[in-house]
Amino acid sequence: MTSEHQTPGDRRSRSRTSADERRAVARAAGFEAAPRRHSSNHPDFEPVLVFEDVWKAFGKNIIYEGLNLTVTRGEVLTIVGGSGTGKSVLLKCLLGLLQPDQGRIFAFGQEVTGRSEAQMLPIRQRVGMLFQGAALFDSMSVAENVAWPLVSRGWTNRQRIADKVEQVLTLVDLNGMQRRMPADLSGGMRKRVGLARTIAMEPEVILYDEPTTGLDPSNIKMIDQLVVDMQEVLGVTSIVVTHDMESAFRISDRIAVLYNKGIEWAGYQDEIESAENPIVRDFVAGNVGTSVG
Repeated sequence: MTSEHQTPGDRRSRSRTSADERRAVARAAGFEAAPRRHSSNHPDFEPVLVFEDVWKAFGKNIIYEGLNLTVTRGEVLTIVGGSGTGKSVLLKCLLGLLQPDQGRIFAFGQEVTGRSEAQMLPIRQRVGMLFQGAALFDSMSVAENVAWPLVSRGWTNRQRIADKVEQVLTLVDLNGMQRRMPADLSGGMRKRVGLARTIAMEPEVILYDEPTTGLDPSNIKMIDQLVVDMQEVLGVTSIVVTHDMESAFRISDRIAVLYNKGIEWAGYQDEIESAENPIVRDFVAGNVGTSVG
């Protein structure tokens, strides 16, 4: 399995042409990229998202007991865990869609716990999310789906909207598909349209909820590469929730293992294989499922 475990440098060289092409498109689209690479040799980066002593339960089902996690600017942090361990719940708490029972969550230096819907809006405008099923509107074309967040935030110039849609679809290798309907798209293409819609508003943080679920191996690798490219080209911070360790090793700067109602271990990708924690070793070996959740 070691050959699948790519370092940041390996990922960069493998995708250099693709990333360079995307970077040129991003510059033309006005994105301000600030790509930053992470490794265990450079551990000190600015915290952008912080979960501090977070507790959460649904009735008698306890999800977190004092969970702590910090995400630093510009990294891809992948959260792995078995089914039912609360990986997606963490994203919903960050966005204010769910409230923790106890503890505090910070985004961009501001506490988000306890905020009203109106108070969450400035935070949500800086965070994009790719939902597990892409969450496209079936009655809208690809272009209309991608344009939806622009229109909802007050964009009115049709040419400006069309230009932006073309630019972000180019970034995900789907330019020319503007008139297609979601029903005509494969699962991988739907995920890419969802990602284009996410990056259209130029978020500082992208949340990926099980981005490769239901995809075949070639599409899984394509989505993984896009996660890496979005970080390197756009300079975004990314949190990826997944149960797929092969995918996690392809995309991550750091990996956090969610187990037993908290973060069991978090570290850089080049540290995980030597970790002595037996739970971490089980995850590396691919022993992930409902039995560990």
